Amino acid sequence: MNIATTRGTTSRAMSLPNILTYGRIAAIPVVVGCIYAQSIMDYPLWLRWVAVAIFIGAAVTDYLDGYYARIWNQQSAFGRMLDPIADKLLVASCLLMLAADGIIHGWSLWAAIVILCREILVSGLREYLAALRVSVPVTKLAKWKTTVQLVAIGFLLAGPAGDEVVPVVSLIGLVLLWASAILTMYTGYDYFRAGIHHLIKEDEG
Repeated sequence: MNIATTRGTTSRAMSLPNILTYGRIAAIPVVVGCIYAQSIMDYPLWLRWVAVAIFIGAAVTDYLDGYYARIWNQQSAFGRMLDPIADKLLVASCLLMLAADGIIHGWSLWAAIVILCREILVSGLREYLAALRVSVPVTKLAKWKTTVQLVAIGFLLAGPAGDEVVPVVSLIGLVLLWASAILTMYTGYDYFRAGIHHLIKEDEG
């Protein structure tokens, strides 16, 4: 690899869209730490509002990194790889912490399990399809799924702190979590169907 190629790769890795993605990953331990400190170590409720604020900021970067990559023509293979990973790390970490916190409990744990299993399934299918040079575009419904999922987690992160302001904050979060799980199953089926279709073609070939 020559110097020009190395500089080009470094420049793309440090572009604003990728920096926003790095920020989303960096936000994960802060959000989880705030919820852990409040719930497990019995620190003040205001830490949950800190977690919500940081989570919202991280969720906004999910939109901004793609937006700036398109308008500034800074799309890169590295960014396409890292962006969905950052999303999955953020969602999975928050769901696990909320389950440990007890906000997600009982039957609602199944909604969280469905979401996590779908993310693992889709990651595996994307890796397989990428090896076949097959691209499965993100549908509008999948984008809505992500939006509902993030809003649900935001409400659940507020949890008891939000319930002190509006008593149904946690309930709204759980309802949205189930709505997200339903959308997750539907969109996950689309990826699964595409994967099976190409798998059958590969075996027949």
